[in-house]
Amino acid sequence: MKIARYQTPNAVRIGRLEGDKVRDMGTDLFAHMQVFGQIHDLDQVRLLAPLVPRKIVGVGHNYREHALEMGREPSAWPDLFLKPATAVIGPDDAIEIPAISQQVEIEAELAVVVGRVLRDATVEEAASAVLGYTCINDVTARDLQRTDRCWARAKGHDTFAPLGPCIVTDIDPSNLLVESYINGQRKQYARTRQMLHSVPELLAYISTVMTLEPGDVVATGTPAGVAQIHPGDVVEVVIDGIGRLRNPVVERAPSPQIA
Repeated sequence: MKIARYQTPNAVRIGRLEGDKVRDMGTDLFAHMQVFGQIHDLDQVRLLAPLVPRKIVGVGHNYREHALEMGREPSAWPDLFLKPATAVIGPDDAIEIPAISQQVEIEAELAVVVGRVLRDATVEEAASAVLGYTCINDVTARDLQRTDRCWARAKGHDTFAPLGPCIVTDIDPSNLLVESYINGQRKQYARTRQMLHSVPELLAYISTVMTLEPGDVVATGTPAGVAQIHPGDVVEVVIDGIGRLRNPVVERAPSPQIA
């Protein structure tokens, strides 16, 4: 099943994607999985990020080649960080380049949507707790990442977590092709079998650090080939069986002055 979140002139709804249409499933991602209603043409609605998670847990250096291109040897344990919910945008929303950074880069990643509470879980328990999978672009201000002692500024800017286009509930995450494109030119290309830590291993490990709750998102790490983006670019993250997450890039407008 492919689940999308969409906006009509009157409401924000959850729906099941069926070709070029979406069938209404209510407003609660976890309560109405089998309730189907009105059908909309996709060109008559606006697709949003498939959910707005309470937290996004990022995993750094989960592909050996990416760790090496960042000048690091992979560690025995996953490197974890958090991205705020305010960074989330959906398909076709603009990634904004902040004036404070001179090197913003894309990171295509498989995202896991947690389906039930996990705390101190085993790998087997973690594997059974996944609601589904989607695409995430872990946009990163690389220059800030290099200079700061933590990654909050580098990873946490508004619009730095494009998510979508949908959640796929019935897909095997172990060997998916993950790609990124800038203006149609492929920058990243790898399969999830190359991850150093599998999806169940990541969820189990994270659950020993913090409780994972339904609707939380885990970004599983990016392959080698991260590349800088500029205003005017169009960025795409493409994953087997999930779809294509497309976002234009713009310069962030100055904040209005408060009197």
